[in-house]
Amino acid sequence: MKKKTITGFALVAFVCLFLFFVTSCAEKEVQVSETIQPTAEELAAIEAQKTKEAEEAAEKVRIEELRAEQLAEEAARQAKLQEEEKARQLAAKVSQFETTSIYFAFDKANLTVESQEILKVKAGYLQSNPSYSLVIEGNCDERGTNEYNLALGERRAHSAKKFLTALGISADRISTISYGEERPVDPGHNETAWTKNRRDDFRLVK
Repeated sequence: MKKKTITGFALVAFVCLFLFFVTSCAEKEVQVSETIQPTAEELAAIEAQKTKEAEEAAEKVRIEELRAEQLAEEAARQAKLQEEEKARQLAAKVSQFETTSIYFAFDKANLTVESQEILKVKAGYLQSNPSYSLVIEGNCDERGTNEYNLALGERRAHSAKKFLTALGISADRISTISYGEERPVDPGHNETAWTKNRRDDFRLVK
């Protein structure tokens, strides 16, 4: 009887210890679980941080896009300026080519040394710009008949054409016309005016 009592007490003690252990573990799990779960303030702070980071990332993207747009605009502006400068230089060269005439002695169609040097420069330009054709316009002063001056102007234009073709410019790119005395650059009736009017003018054609 005494042995059964002791055994009963031992069983009760074991059950109590087991229940205490289980209860203690449950409490610890609850405590651990409670410490891991963030508070509402912490959740709000986390969301706020995420929002801030997203906004900062979006701002960086926007800044990079704006910078790329500015670089593209600057590149386009520089390209436009270069094209405009190129066009200005081309126009200046064309203008210089067309405004540089060659001049002749009275009643002559042969080229002076100075005229030949000018034509060499023109030949170089024509070689560098094969898309251009050339019109050579022969002119005379007012002395002589209209018919004679038209023929003289034609000979003067042909002299320049012959010289240019000898320098390698295709004759197919060069045409000639004579205006005789019809287009004086100086309307005077003296040697100063006549010297200016005995000339070949040059016109480029695309």
